[in-house]
Amino acid sequence: MRAWQHPVVPSVPGHSDAPLLHDTATDVLVYAQPADVARLYVCGITPYDATHLGHANTYLAFDTLQRVWLDAGYKVHYAQNVTDVDDPLLERAAATGVDWRELAESQVELFRTDMAALRILPPNDYVAVTEVIDEISAAVCALADAGLAYAVDTPDALLTESGERGADLYFDNAAAEEAAPWRLGDESNLDRSAMLELFAARGGDPDRAGKRDALDPLLWRAAREGEPSWPTRVGAGRPGWHIECSVIALKELGTDFTVQGGGSDLVFPHHDMSAGHAAALSGHPLAGVYSHAGMVAYQGEKMSKSLGNLVLVSGLRAEGVDPRAIRLALLSEHYRSDWEWTNATLEAAQARLARWGVAFATDQASTDAATDAAEPAITGSANAVVQQLRDALHNDLDTPGALAVIDAATATLSDDPALIAQAIDALLGVQL
Repeated sequence: MRAWQHPVVPSVPGHSDAPLLHDTATDVLVYAQPADVARLYVCGITPYDATHLGHANTYLAFDTLQRVWLDAGYKVHYAQNVTDVDDPLLERAAATGVDWRELAESQVELFRTDMAALRILPPNDYVAVTEVIDEISAAVCALADAGLAYAVDTPDALLTESGERGADLYFDNAAAEEAAPWRLGDESNLDRSAMLELFAARGGDPDRAGKRDALDPLLWRAAREGEPSWPTRVGAGRPGWHIECSVIALKELGTDFTVQGGGSDLVFPHHDMSAGHAAALSGHPLAGVYSHAGMVAYQGEKMSKSLGNLVLVSGLRAEGVDPRAIRLALLSEHYRSDWEWTNATLEAAQARLARWGVAFATDQASTDAATDAAEPAITGSANAVVQQLRDALHNDLDTPGALAVIDAATATLSDDPALIAQAIDALLGVQL
C-alpha cells in the first residue's frame, strides 16, 4: 500500500543526540539510541472517522521522534499498519450501507491527505492487514504447532468443506510465558484486575466460554455468515487484532527494533499482546522501548469515535485553518500528556505562527520589515537558539519547551533568522 509524499527535511548545521524517551514498560526515561538504523513501528488507523486530532497527535509525536533521529544522523526505518478489516470498520460499513472495502479505501485516502497536509513523515512500509493475510495465517499455524494456540467451540462459525464447523483460535498466554521471553503485563505495568477491566473495554472477551484464561486474546476469527473471510491453512476466517501488528512489525523491522509507538489506549491489551505474539514467534523481544502518546479530549470527554466528539483535521482544513497552525497547536502540549482541545488552543497557535513568520521570515521583503520594526536591535545567536531547541527535544520530545525557545527568540533580532527557520522546519516540521 502506498503512503504519502515525503516532505523535504532540511539539514541543519550541528546535530542532535539520541533522544531520551519515556519507556512505558519501565516507567523511566531511556535513550532511544539505535545501534545503526532507528527502527520504528507505530500502530496505524482502523479506517473510519479519519483523521481526528487524537490520531494526528499520536502520529505527530512519532514524527518528532523521527526528526530528532534524523538530526542526530541516524537513518530511520518506519513501518505502520492499516487495520482495514476489523469489527468496528465492518459495523460502521453496515450502519452506513457502504461496502467495507470502499469505506476503508476512502478513509485511508483521507488519512493520507491529512498527513501530507500536516507534513508528517510517511512510513517506509505502509501495510494493510488484507495484504498480509497469508503471513498472518502462517504465524497462527506456527503458534498452534508450538502448542501456543488452541481452538474454542464456535457455534455460529460456518461449516468447512469437510462438513466440520470452524473454530476461533486463541493465544495461550500461560504457555507463551513458559516458552518465550515475555510475561503478561511486562509492557503495561498493570495488575490483573486492571488488565481484565481494560481487556473487556478494548475489544477483548474475558467471559468467552471455553477459553483457558480470561485474558487469552483472539488470534484467528473463524468465518461467519456475512463477514469477510479468507481460506487459509488455519481455516477460513480473518485475523485477530494483535497478531496483525506482530506479523507486520517482524516482517518489516525484525526483532528487537528500537521503538514501538502508539496512543496510550493501546498500552493494554494491544501492545502487551502484540509483544507476546512476536516473542512467541521469534524467541526475541519485540522492541526496546514502548512509547505512548496521550489522549486528546474535546467538550470534556476523551475524543473518541464511540462518543462522536471528534475534531477532524479535514474539517479544520475545510474551514481554512492553516495546517501549520494545527501542527503548532498539537506541539504546544507534551506528547505524553492528556489534554483538551479548545478554540483557544488553535487561536494561540495561529498567533504563534504569525509571530514566527515575521521574526524568522526568509524572504527579503519580510526580513527588511522585521528588521525595521525591531527597536532597539538586540542581537541574538541563532546557533544558541538551535542548540536550545535540540536540547528541549532531546529531553523526551519536550515540544512545549521547544516552542518556548522559539517564542523567546522572537524577542531578539537574530544574527541568522534563516538558520532558525531552517531548524524549525527540520525539527518541528513547520515551514515558515
